[in-house]
Amino acid sequence: MTSLHVTTPKPPLLLPLSQKLTISVPSATTKHILSKIPILPLSHPQMPPATTSPAGRPAQRLIRFNRRTSAPRRHLSPPQSPPPKKFKPLSEVMERARFAVVERIDYSDVRCEQCGSGDRAEELLLCDKCDRGFHMKCLRPIVAILPIGSWHCPKCSGHRRVRSFSQKKIIDFFRIQKCSDDKDKCASPQDATKRRRRSGSLVLQKRRRRLLPFIPSEDPAQRLKQMGSLASALTALHMEFSDDLTYMPGMAPRSANQSKFEDGGMQILSKEDTETLENCRAMCKRGECPPLTVVFDACEGFTVEADEQIKDLTLIAEYTGDVDYIKHRANDDCDSMMTLLLALNPSKSLVICPDKRGNIARFINGINNHSLEGKKKQNCKCVRYSVNDECRVLLVATRDIAKGERLYYDYNGYEHEYPTEHFV
Repeated sequence: MTSLHVTTPKPPLLLPLSQKLTISVPSATTKHILSKIPILPLSHPQMPPATTSPAGRPAQRLIRFNRRTSAPRRHLSPPQSPPPKKFKPLSEVMERARFAVVERIDYSDVRCEQCGSGDRAEELLLCDKCDRGFHMKCLRPIVAILPIGSWHCPKCSGHRRVRSFSQKKIIDFFRIQKCSDDKDKCASPQDATKRRRRSGSLVLQKRRRRLLPFIPSEDPAQRLKQMGSLASALTALHMEFSDDLTYMPGMAPRSANQSKFEDGGMQILSKEDTETLENCRAMCKRGECPPLTVVFDACEGFTVEADEQIKDLTLIAEYTGDVDYIKHRANDDCDSMMTLLLALNPSKSLVICPDKRGNIARFINGINNHSLEGKKKQNCKCVRYSVNDECRVLLVATRDIAKGERLYYDYNGYEHEYPTEHFV
């Protein structure tokens, strides 16, 4: 019987990866003996130290293969250059650049750039940028009141940038509330009037003409277009939308707006018309605006056109803005102030100033009430009412208004102080 002695070599056997481990087996007996030798698994990359069995048998050492792993090569990209700077066009820079006008000693040779005349020097406006002259009535749109502060001619002021609004911005701009599922809240005012009439008693009463609520356009896309035109016009004048009278600190408080202070009294809005007013306000909050569009005309400025047919006695809008004492606005150059309260004491009289906040009523133009053609253009009027003991100004249609027709009313409905003889 052949005996085979297996000893552990002193130096550990390390084989490279490219070399295979081969063992020569002389006979079948050798294979039997080799199968009795325990082989431990390679569970850890580090080689365990040599151990000695308690029976004094020689220590066994595992053969390990050292594998060298290299980190993946990173392809270093060249450093990216910073994006090129976008410079504003020179025309935009010049619009915002500060300027200075050298005052001349003599302005007797100044002529109007429109009519070429130097007459009516008290009506000549000098541009604070180009120092050219313009008659107040020769400008389009005309300047009815002498402006306070700096003034620029149409060429130096540039064209107003009309900003476009998306659907989400229009909803945020007008703070439109989503309509609930309650059918009673979203019912049209015509249905409420029908129910009220049916439930009333059959008593013969004197027939009185009641105010009609406006009928919004059925197409939602058309309503968004109408509201977008109003938002663009308000933004061009740096105004905020407000569908109610606002009372700001430093101006007239709300307690000053009481209809009992009106000299001679003020007509009271009936209960039915008050409900119509509230229904119109509720429709505006839901995004159902009056069928009106704000357009810009080179001659008249911003003006309002009917986008649908409007019937006679339709409540178009309420005149809104900041409420202030008229004594505070004696030298104001705002051309859209509306009388709110004419008190017996002039110091308590109030006006609506839509220079910072307002709605579409601010863009409805006035007529030339000194000419017959101008009076024929009038299709709506401003009426002051006492609503819950407060003064309100409502714009009401005085006749049927066709689609595409512009809206006009008389600025001097109560006083004859506003100059309208030069209106188009």
